[in-house]
Amino acid sequence: MSYQKKLALWQAAQLPDYLAKDLEKYTPEEQEDAFYQNLSFGTAGMRGVLGAGTNRINIFTVRQVTEALARYIDAQGVTAQKRGVAISFDSRHFSPEFASDAAAVLSAHGIKSYLFSSLRPTPELSFAVRELNAFAGIMITASHNPKEYNGYKVYGEDGGQMVPEAVNIVVEELEKVSDVFSIKLDESRANVEIIDQVIDDKYLEKMTTVTVDKALVAKEGASLKFVYSPLHGTGQYIGEKALQQAGFTNYSIVKEQAVIDGDFPTVKKPNPEDAAALELAIEYAKRDGADAVVATDPDADRMGAAVKLADGTFQVLTGNQIAAVLVNYLLTAKKKTNTLPADGAIVTSIVSSRFASTVAESFGVTTADVLTGFKYIAATIDEYEATKSNTFLFGFEESFGYLVKPFSHDKDAIQALVLFAEVAAYYKSQGKTFADGVQELFEKFGYFEEKTISLDFPGIHGNDEMAAIIAKFRDNQPETIGGVAVTRIQDFSTATETRADRTIITLPQPKANVLKYWLADGSWVAVRPSGTEPKLKFYIGVVSDTQEKSQAKINVIADDLMSYAK
Repeated sequence: MSYQKKLALWQAAQLPDYLAKDLEKYTPEEQEDAFYQNLSFGTAGMRGVLGAGTNRINIFTVRQVTEALARYIDAQGVTAQKRGVAISFDSRHFSPEFASDAAAVLSAHGIKSYLFSSLRPTPELSFAVRELNAFAGIMITASHNPKEYNGYKVYGEDGGQMVPEAVNIVVEELEKVSDVFSIKLDESRANVEIIDQVIDDKYLEKMTTVTVDKALVAKEGASLKFVYSPLHGTGQYIGEKALQQAGFTNYSIVKEQAVIDGDFPTVKKPNPEDAAALELAIEYAKRDGADAVVATDPDADRMGAAVKLADGTFQVLTGNQIAAVLVNYLLTAKKKTNTLPADGAIVTSIVSSRFASTVAESFGVTTADVLTGFKYIAATIDEYEATKSNTFLFGFEESFGYLVKPFSHDKDAIQALVLFAEVAAYYKSQGKTFADGVQELFEKFGYFEEKTISLDFPGIHGNDEMAAIIAKFRDNQPETIGGVAVTRIQDFSTATETRADRTIITLPQPKANVLKYWLADGSWVAVRPSGTEPKLKFYIGVVSDTQEKSQAKINVIADDLMSYAK
């Protein structure tokens, strides 16, 4: 159907005033962009700009995808309907309404819903799916995206984001839901149960298992002074409870960012990956003489941090640096207590640094590399549990997502918040800082540095422009990058690795539109389209014996990549 026909259907429909006004103010270009396609599922579900249209997220597109999910559940039978769906939401505009409408659509199908009445973090939703033995889960969030966005994550019965096989079935059903204005709602929400306190209590009980050295925390926890920002999102309520329960009480909250506000008025982007999002918290830390700063994104699945240096300034840490220090702390503790399993494994994404993996290897712990998207980490945990092949010890993505204990099956910033505080307290007890922990690992294993470059491709032709660049890399494979020979090329679209001697091996990961190049000096480069935004991402990882050499390598590689991408 052409965008003009879809636009006409919306113009003729009974819309809420705010959506009708959106249609009225659209320019011709905005009309086309809002209707030329339907929102699609990426690595983390459906995510888009708020507004009227099929390429926007609104009550009708939310009802449409929930109707598709409901039909999928119906096809699984009465047991699946009774097991139901857990639903939560974050602080973004229309999140409560979207969650309520999702529950009403499910209820109209006779499907049970377990609904939080107020905002809760993504990891708690993941936990709720598992704890309630629900068949699926829905999280209304756009995670760390700008304020114009909202989103809809779908979870499978294991508490991980729904795997591609199931998503494909939901997408097939989605394409059959042609009339979004006639989807039935059970306004009484007869099949909805509120689950607030019972799940909070059980989640917090599980959080007690995250603390590694309770004696250390009991002795040093109160002396660690830090600042926490929930970035206007879900983290504060459950995060503070988890911190205090663990024994961390000497912290301050960034008051301006503790206000629940979908406009995120104090930051350009509510993303702890962005150093600018930590600036206000760092001001607090300097004023209060704090040792560290931590921040969680609006749905509290990502955590970023900055730590004080000897000169009083603050260093913003990368996700890979945080992961490496946390892994080192966890494995050191297990080795000290003779609880390090012989089959231990950490799980990470193919675009994450080799820093934490190298640390793990020094303990005899293997690393499983999976596709980007925490659902693949969750699936690997499930595989370990089913086959008893490995013992899961830690999971992470470079984009500030971490999982310590698998009672959640998604990245969990609340777990990361508590463990980060423990590790910071550990270093403080030695007269050091978390930054010293990073430096010690650099000196032992090499100076790992990384860089991510995101190119924006908005609008109708954005996907074609991204596809053309990826095709250029795929069809005209560079033999050198940054002046260094390419020794291995991994093309995940064919699940193959081509080596310098032209040997081709099969990769274990599922197929995906990702290219990765390994260079002769141990550096690597990956190229992939974002699964949630119109962006093409380039990842660079290097290691050298000094930080200066590593940074120089990154600069040369980045320049070469951008020249090649033109």
